[in-house]
Amino acid sequence: MTAEKGLFLGKGRRPVYLRPAMANRHGLIAGATGTGKTVSLQILAEAFSDLGVPVFMADVKGDLSGMALAGTEKPALVKRAAQIGLEPYTLQACPVTFWDLYGKKGHRLRTTVAEIGPLLLARMLDLNDTQEGVLYATFQVADDQGLLLLDLKDLRAMLNFMAENARELSTEYGNIPRASVGAIQRRLLVLQQQGGKQFLGEPALDIHDFITTTDDGRGQVNILAADRLMQQPRLYATFLLWLMSELFEELPEIGDPDKPRIVFFFDEAHLLFNDAPKALVDKVEQVVRLIRSKGVGIYFVTQSPLDIPDRILGQLGNRVQHALRAFTPRDQKAVRAAAETFRANPAFSAAQAIQELGVGEALVSTLTAKGTPGVVERTLIRPPASRMGPARAAERRAVIAASPLGDRYDQRVDRKSAYERLTDRAAKADADAENRPAKAPGKRATKARRTGRRRQSVWEAMMKSVARSIGSSLGRQVVRGILGSLLKR
Repeated sequence: MTAEKGLFLGKGRRPVYLRPAMANRHGLIAGATGTGKTVSLQILAEAFSDLGVPVFMADVKGDLSGMALAGTEKPALVKRAAQIGLEPYTLQACPVTFWDLYGKKGHRLRTTVAEIGPLLLARMLDLNDTQEGVLYATFQVADDQGLLLLDLKDLRAMLNFMAENARELSTEYGNIPRASVGAIQRRLLVLQQQGGKQFLGEPALDIHDFITTTDDGRGQVNILAADRLMQQPRLYATFLLWLMSELFEELPEIGDPDKPRIVFFFDEAHLLFNDAPKALVDKVEQVVRLIRSKGVGIYFVTQSPLDIPDRILGQLGNRVQHALRAFTPRDQKAVRAAAETFRANPAFSAAQAIQELGVGEALVSTLTAKGTPGVVERTLIRPPASRMGPARAAERRAVIAASPLGDRYDQRVDRKSAYERLTDRAAKADADAENRPAKAPGKRATKARRTGRRRQSVWEAMMKSVARSIGSSLGRQVVRGILGSLLKR
């Protein structure tokens, strides 16, 4: 239900709305397991979709897939709708597109090695400083030589090239220890077993395919099947960080729009910050602060506000706080922290109310028209219009089959890139060696045979110069990942 006052969330002593013009000021949905966070996420996504705002969310438990279908009229939901004045209570499906990194429960979602960038890839592989430096050098050499890094075999071939030519490359790119290259290769094997082979490659996602509306003006709800992905939490967090960076890189500045261009829900947000280095947290803070002007709203979903660093928590203006249980000193600290972030309501104690909230009830504070926090309200959350719970496998397949994006993303593309170029180069060097007159090889010939390198003709030097100029246009990809443009600044 969308009214002139905004998106209707529920009712306490008064109706509670989220103003569309303030929705890109980001938000937080928090609460203990089983207190209703998923329903709050669902009704927010429905409301944004009805407003014409596309949504992206990760479905970590499979419960959100039911949004593709109309809900059923249950007595408890009808009673809640009447209690909060939700009239008419209309049941309807959302326009949903299913995505899946593994291609089982939705359109396959990929990006390239170059697009994800060395910073996020180092984070995904949990590299130390020396290994991360070698990875940066690998990307730079690929860029300088016009070699495309698209999938894992490209990166592995490029690392082999770095190890074989470490002495020659070290004068320009710094020390390249073979041990570090070997360590990265081993981490890539683990990543491959975790699904990295399916995730990294082409066709890469065009982020604009997330930002679409239906013929009747409703925003598309993009749901990522993340139940399997959650088994690799570092891959999950890195993937969502990459999506955030893509939105920042691709979308133009629009200032403060009347409503967001897209809303991004980051479920299980604590995985993003667990053991994250300060540099990465700094970049996340920058993207949260700056992406607002591009019309993107980011909503973190987690159990406790303590899961979010203070610098980022302070930028989340819209809050939906479900119940927290205070069994331990840390739990008690979380209750106090959550209560202190709200603008006090003289009618009740927020700290006490947080521990008393029932399922489907929350403390809600949204931004006023002036951008200041509104007084917190103890709110009965409205019932969803779409189905609560998962879609059946046949229902999901029907939605996927009806999507126009299948032809674009479901078939893998493997064009000529670094792996093929380096393989061709090595094969040509071997062929040249076989065709030369037999004689005892000197040091120069032995070195050329081992590395695949030889003296260039004028024509080859010119072609390499062209390749490097092409590679410079790919330089933007090298620094992409999380806020490549900020890194360049």
